[in-house]
Amino acid sequence: MQYYPIYLNLQDRRVVVIGGNTFAREKVEALRRAEACVMVIARELDPSLQDLVNAQHVTHLAREYHTGDLVGAFLVISALNDAETNARIFREADTRNIPVNVVDDLPNCSFIAPSIVRRGDLTVAISTSGKAPAVAVRLRQKLEQELGDEYACFLEIAGTLRAPLAAKFPDFETRKKMWYTLVDSDVLELLRAGEETRARERIAEIMQV
Repeated sequence: MQYYPIYLNLQDRRVVVIGGNTFAREKVEALRRAEACVMVIARELDPSLQDLVNAQHVTHLAREYHTGDLVGAFLVISALNDAETNARIFREADTRNIPVNVVDDLPNCSFIAPSIVRRGDLTVAISTSGKAPAVAVRLRQKLEQELGDEYACFLEIAGTLRAPLAAKFPDFETRKKMWYTLVDSDVLELLRAGEETRARERIAEIMQV
């Protein structure tokens, strides 16, 4: 099977997470970073998850999953170690055309979650199509060492340039050439060295805005 990689906008979307263990906590933390509205269904919660519930960052249904709990969900994740329940969750989600991921259970997944590297607005997703998740983890760890916070700073600055650049240089090919000149310049090296002022001067020189 070839998976189609995609980034979802989960802002203010209802996401149901079933299970209250550490795997569920990791999923909930990632979903909260995406500004999803998270509902957790579990009898018991990991202490960190309980803290999120107490702070009203997520909602909690303190019982086992029941058929019908997925109504209105945009996305579903199950972290249960219960094959029978996971199969029921998958069937309901599939019937309702809701993407569902059951942790470490490919037959009951309509999507799989990649290993992620984040540096501000930079997101690198790594997947082995479920064949060897440990490989994805090791690659993520390697990239985390190679990609520093300079990328977050670079993208923050770049985001402010798009509108004024388009206004000053309407021709797309001109802008495209300027962007590649910027990316291939020494700006990232300057940011990596902590020389943000010089980096901004170099950016202004290249982009002319």
